[in-house]
Amino acid sequence: MLEVQNPWWLGEPDKSWELFESLPYRVRPNWLEELSMKPFSLNFVVGPRRVGKTLGIKLLIREFVKENPYRVFYFSCEVLEDYRDLLEVLQEYLRLRKRKGVGSSFIFLDEVSLVRDWWRALKFLIDSGELRNDVVTVTGSISLFVGRQVETFGGRRGHGRDVTVMPLSFRDYYGLFYDDFFPSKGQEVFEDYLETGGYLAHLNGTLRVEEMVGLIKADLKALERSTGLAREIMGAVIDKAPSPVSFNSIAKAVGVSPHTARDYIELFEALHLLLQIPYLGGDGKPYPRKERKFALRDPLMARAMELWTRRKIERDVLYEWVVQEHIYRAFGEVFYYRNAYEIDAIANGLKVEVKSGENAKKGKYPQDVRVLSGKEVPQFLYEL
Repeated sequence: MLEVQNPWWLGEPDKSWELFESLPYRVRPNWLEELSMKPFSLNFVVGPRRVGKTLGIKLLIREFVKENPYRVFYFSCEVLEDYRDLLEVLQEYLRLRKRKGVGSSFIFLDEVSLVRDWWRALKFLIDSGELRNDVVTVTGSISLFVGRQVETFGGRRGHGRDVTVMPLSFRDYYGLFYDDFFPSKGQEVFEDYLETGGYLAHLNGTLRVEEMVGLIKADLKALERSTGLAREIMGAVIDKAPSPVSFNSIAKAVGVSPHTARDYIELFEALHLLLQIPYLGGDGKPYPRKERKFALRDPLMARAMELWTRRKIERDVLYEWVVQEHIYRAFGEVFYYRNAYEIDAIANGLKVEVKSGENAKKGKYPQDVRVLSGKEVPQFLYEL
């Protein structure tokens, strides 16, 4: 069973390697450099489905197997039910490597967050010392911090790091086509970016929008959540965008409790679909209890949510969301301000207002607020 997912043990190439070479658009992901490869390490890699986590891991494996193929173990955990299955798989590999005289391994567990109580198997093997000379990398589409499972590994991470993988930024997307930025080409590529998002799989024709909806529904079911209720709550979020909104308002629109509305929204956040943008007061302090903005984190995600919820997302909303997401990626946080005037995105001293997707009157704003019309957005994102 294990050799099916580890064909390099048999001297055969992985299908992912062959697929990668055939793709029209391909890059070696930068996030691979963020992983710790020093024993002992427990790395956590999270990001939405089909964003390229598995392909990135397989490219890393291709580099490692040249020395000793049995040092590398990969397993897609989607076929497993619970931690007992995972423990059995890992112990089978540990017995195999002992027979092969391997003392230190690179172990990759893909989509482990779909396995019930997955952390119990890993924690047991770490505590028993079985993995003390290894580098273990765990990936998941659902945030591994849901349910505080990662907290159980306190003091057991070694040199491990947390890595979040998201669809390509506009700058990286633009770099697929041109080496230098040209404003005319920037606008042209940006229009394409708004259609395809940063998903290389979609750009390469191996991912359809309908499939994204199916994957999201599958994750919701795995977490024992109602897909119908999730759709209605997401629809309410889209209906109220880009205005600030409270959990109470969303709950009232759907007919559920504020607690339920918040639970589903936080789940969308854990699935890397939705970004919560809190209010920042004039005193420079965040106010988490005030109404907040919500942004879908990638244009292709927005298209998928349009299809699922049967809503229409206006172009000016999409422009604002893209700017907010990119500022969040750059600084690790993003806020908004609203009083006599509105500022869509604030972080690290940067204040940005996106007036619309087209040329629009910018009005009067304080000098420290950068007001972007639609045609200025591509260069802003590229230079961010």
